[in-house]
Amino acid sequence: MEKLNLLGVALGLACLAGINLYLTVFATGLAIHFHWITLSPAYQSLEVLGDPVIITVAGVLYFLEFLADKIPWIDSAWDAVHTVIRPIGGALLAIQVLGHPSPALTVIVALLAGGTSLVTHTAKAATRLASNTSPEPFSNIALSFGEDLAVLGGLALVHFNPLLALSIFATAIAAFLYFAPKILRAMKAKIWLALNKLNSPADLNMPVKLPLMLPARLASIFRRQNVLGETIVWAAPCLSGRGRRIPPNLFGALVATNEEPHKILFVARKNGRPFAQTIELEGLRVAHEPKFLSENLIIFPAAGKGPKYLFTFPRPRAAVVEQIVEYLCERLGQRERAAGEPHVDPAVLA
Repeated sequence: MEKLNLLGVALGLACLAGINLYLTVFATGLAIHFHWITLSPAYQSLEVLGDPVIITVAGVLYFLEFLADKIPWIDSAWDAVHTVIRPIGGALLAIQVLGHPSPALTVIVALLAGGTSLVTHTAKAATRLASNTSPEPFSNIALSFGEDLAVLGGLALVHFNPLLALSIFATAIAAFLYFAPKILRAMKAKIWLALNKLNSPADLNMPVKLPLMLPARLASIFRRQNVLGETIVWAAPCLSGRGRRIPPNLFGALVATNEEPHKILFVARKNGRPFAQTIELEGLRVAHEPKFLSENLIIFPAAGKGPKYLFTFPRPRAAVVEQIVEYLCERLGQRERAAGEPHVDPAVLA
């Protein structure tokens, strides 16, 4: 039981270090230094965290992180820098908990603790990237305070019931790993959109011609679906959003053909495997929705309930989205928007 408790404390601290390494060290050091907690003989190796120098350094670094965490995109840059620092810090904390174990056990614990810290760090970084799609800072501030409270609560749980803490952390990590492919796709998508936004602004007045060729990695998927030999009118690379039978955050392309004016095809690769989905446009409307990081193409029912689709384009391709909307409206016999008319019915976004 004592060894399980040691493992619970070691991996618990590593897990919390992945969220906020400096707060973990700072709060633990303060608790030890001011005797808010009494270390049992098994944990005497942690007494070094109560050293005033360590507390001061950790406190200064935590103050910097406290400020950085509140600013959109600065928090993500801070997380990027700490992708290496937090796992190493978590591994060192775990080794310190064990005192002076055998070299083999030291390596095993370091690997487990470093991996644990990396998982929680990745979960935090992904959450921050998702929150940064909104230009307001309040979600970042709320997340920052929530993370700090989670670390403090986790430290208390590790102190009072290491086994329960180990069980909770293990369950959370298992859940994250289960959803990891979706989370990592979302992270990749947000980074891609952010980099495109930084490279050039949206410009609706820029002359544009819809692309006719699919990227090589998608052309074979279209050929497999194109059993009737249809010819491409345009093929626009984009990112999938929500939609019936279409997973989000797939890098693919929308394809329109001459032979099927009331259909478009979305082709992509999902986990390396070909993916294709035909979208029937009968009874649907299309609209262009500008967002902070992206230009969205929305396909929604003209009346009543029905399938809804969203496809995301980088901000510099605003003119491409406008061209697609005009093309599809013409094909569907829908009027073009009048000047000043909203891009999309607000009810569609509900």
